[in-house]
Amino acid sequence: MFVAGNFISAMATIIDMVLGFYMWVIIARALVSWVNPDPYNPIVQFLYKVTEPVLYPIRVRMGAYSSGMDLSPMIVILLIIFLKQFLVSSLMGLAHRLR
Repeated sequence: MFVAGNFISAMATIIDMVLGFYMWVIIARALVSWVNPDPYNPIVQFLYKVTEPVLYPIRVRMGAYSSGMDLSPMIVILLIIFLKQFLVSSLMGLAHRLR
């Protein structure tokens, strides 16, 4: 059973790292949106392509810009923190019990 525990532990670590990276990408996107970025800049295009599939559905449901401020990055960051605390911790606990 230790193999299954190690596998689940490795998956939890990878999920934690991916969620952490994506949170920083969301933060970078929010910071870039405060200035008037060049839409043809490859970094700006990357940030928009990576984050828009997640931010757009939240923006639609919240009615973004009705308050004059886009809160969708903050909602996504809160969801990422929740997933890191709940999902990753649960997987790590399961992995430790299987070892």
